[in-house]
Amino acid sequence: MTDDQSIERYTIIDLFAGCGGMTQGFVNTGFRPVLAAEWDLAAAATYASNFGEDHVFWGDIAALPDASVPEADVVVGGPPCQGFSNLGTRDPDDPRNTLWREYVRIVTQARPKIFVIENVDRFRSSYEFQLLVEEVESGALQDYSMEVAILNAADFGVPQRRRRTIVVGSRVGQPELPVPKYSQTAVGEGAWRTVRDAFVGIPFETGATQLPASQVEILGESLPGTFKAPDLHLGRNPRPLSLQRYDVIPPGGGRFDLPDELLPECWRNKRTGTTDVMGRMRWDAPSLTIRTEFFKPEKGQYLHPEWTAETPDARVNRPITHWEAARLQGFPDDFLWCGKKIEIARQIGNAVPVGLAEAIAGSISVQLTSPLPTLLGG
Repeated sequence: MTDDQSIERYTIIDLFAGCGGMTQGFVNTGFRPVLAAEWDLAAAATYASNFGEDHVFWGDIAALPDASVPEADVVVGGPPCQGFSNLGTRDPDDPRNTLWREYVRIVTQARPKIFVIENVDRFRSSYEFQLLVEEVESGALQDYSMEVAILNAADFGVPQRRRRTIVVGSRVGQPELPVPKYSQTAVGEGAWRTVRDAFVGIPFETGATQLPASQVEILGESLPGTFKAPDLHLGRNPRPLSLQRYDVIPPGGGRFDLPDELLPECWRNKRTGTTDVMGRMRWDAPSLTIRTEFFKPEKGQYLHPEWTAETPDARVNRPITHWEAARLQGFPDDFLWCGKKIEIARQIGNAVPVGLAEAIAGSISVQLTSPLPTLLGG
């Protein structure tokens, strides 16, 4: 939306909102949040610090009363899948269904024109996805048509390769998914954004190893915060052996680049398996998926990309910082964070990349602005 009359024309409810990556993308596109539900205090406090406390429900979503759910144009959310079970075992009393039923309940209360579900790429083959299909075909969501696809965040300007299942349900016409604007093979403006693009202005040298000692009162609780981007440029104190390992891993490399004398016993005895652990990013490519433990190189390709064979003294032998991870997820530097280090890392890793959320919001705003047929179901 570009004209002044479109700003905040449409409203959004964000369920399982986390720190607000999805809301940030929708707000950037002109939507106004009217409800956010999140059970984790630190994530809910981060959300409230950025988008306002008045519409935040912190707690078990099952305790959110129907009467507290406002009408909204769009409901978004990613009900956590409690595992990916065999589709043949469908126990209606399975406790894994609870969060899913809560999402459907709130959609039926808010009566949005469009709903969006974001989840891991395996969601399409999950038990929960089959429940969604059944609700759309003959259940509480039968007023909606549905489209689903697995999207790569890198195709939408995010400097990160992150594949997510996106479901769009609409009762105002045929639902549409955003069209990729970037690709791995393009050059110039259409090329994938890279780690180099994301890290502009961030120094190689890290700051303190701990967050500043500050507290914030929010949602009736006191917790660490609020912190801005430079506060998150946190260093670590790796062991000398870890530094030796980091030093021999080139960009794009990983644990298979370690010589035998630097291999831990578990890797020495297992020459196959995941290739990206103890990996180093590449400057001129997107990162791989940023997860919640990006500060541990043994968990993925999380070493800083600065490394050359010719100048060993100039190598940056450390994992990426919280600030760098937040940049790879598309959060602006003035975004405010609450919680302990590990809690903020979890918020960053679990977030919907802001650029992907913007693309979804842009596609939806076009659908809502276009001439609409008569709404199904009123």
